[in-house]
Amino acid sequence: MSKTFDVCIRGDGVVGRTLALLLARERLRIALVSRPQQAPGELPAADDVRAYALNSASRKVLDALRVWPDAPFATPVREMQVWGDDGGQIDFTADSVAQEALAWIVDVPALEQQLIQAVRYQPQIELVTAPAKAALTVICEGKKSASRDEFGVQWTVKAYAQKAIAARLEADMPHQGIARQWFVNGDIVALLPLGGSDASAVALVWSASLERADSLEQMPPEQFCAALQAICGPEAGQLQLTSERASWPLALSNAGHWVGSGWALAGDAAHTVHPLSGQGLNLGLADAACLAEVLAQREYWRALGDEKLLRRYERARKADVATMGAVTDGLHGLFAQSDGRWQALRNWGMKGFSRSSLLKRWVTRQAAGL
Repeated sequence: MSKTFDVCIRGDGVVGRTLALLLARERLRIALVSRPQQAPGELPAADDVRAYALNSASRKVLDALRVWPDAPFATPVREMQVWGDDGGQIDFTADSVAQEALAWIVDVPALEQQLIQAVRYQPQIELVTAPAKAALTVICEGKKSASRDEFGVQWTVKAYAQKAIAARLEADMPHQGIARQWFVNGDIVALLPLGGSDASAVALVWSASLERADSLEQMPPEQFCAALQAICGPEAGQLQLTSERASWPLALSNAGHWVGSGWALAGDAAHTVHPLSGQGLNLGLADAACLAEVLAQREYWRALGDEKLLRRYERARKADVATMGAVTDGLHGLFAQSDGRWQALRNWGMKGFSRSSLLKRWVTRQAAGL
């Protein structure tokens, strides 16, 4: 006789594993579906060049599960410096909101290994290779989810005609826990500190038009670094490429419905936003925490797959995600314009924002997850 579970989670990325661990604490029986290309319990590739910017709310969730990576793999961001393309500049500091850090730049393989180990030793979670029968199915397969169609979910995509390029670099000076971002002629470049506060390694996320991104990917390492240095100037020091480059297309995506009778979506399977704010995984982890809380607080007579119950989760999360999507979409639209009048307007806005201490403090607290 086949096993039955309380919850089947399709997708064993960061959001899926985090949700599994949260629900296992409630003594629910969890089936976690592994990716086809990954054997159950197999560790992720060590050459993954991605890095996550995680805020205080995300850290609280992961700390509670005891999966927060060790110090070298979670670098605190004590300051963020943002430049426009005509003199506009904004600085954010952790001290301004009385916090240890604005965010932490977390190495992807390190976090995934922590989650894999935690799942391995959680008896309430069983790794499976195919969807299992359960009272509730949660889809955490990412933006390319193959399961959404099965539940009749409408998936709306606004393509940005941009790609993000990720890589690792080494500078000739310590980063001092400073994250840096440049908006220049439609390009958005972020250098995120890695390896601890005294290190000089950085993670690059470079958003550019499709044509320019293709050209950047094909450049020899020295030419690529020269193009990057032309944008960054001397602020982060002289940069040297230390990894391969990875890329992916950018889009604003949303599911029409996040829940139905017996199923729910979470993370990138429900929504994606532009990476310029670094909030993508924070939104996904907030989904996992919210869904776990809704299920834990359900009335004793409600089934886990009760649609009215799951609507509470959808209502709680959709507004926050919509707000972040609107903010990132608006910023992308503003900085993608090359016309000189738009350039003057956005840099005037950056200077005005920098002078507004109350607005700046509020935005800093929101981004930090406070």
